[in-house]
Amino acid sequence: MTEPFNKGPNCWQCQHFGISYDPKLPYLCRLMGFKTRMLPAIEVLRADGQYCQGFTPKTDPKQSKLPKPIWA
Repeated sequence: MTEPFNKGPNCWQCQHFGISYDPKLPYLCRLMGFKTRMLPAIEVLRADGQYCQGFTPKTDPKQSKLPKPIWA
């Protein structure tokens, strides 16, 4: 059997990923401080030739230690 292909980090699952107000550059990476038309991980791969090293998975809100909001 062949090894599964590693597609790199998924920006939608990263805590540094965000959506910008700019329609021409709709995605942003808060860690590296840039906006882009494509997902930031693709831009990093194009510029550096390596997968994004700053990927940090989003925390699961169910495992949060913060108190529950009163309306939940």
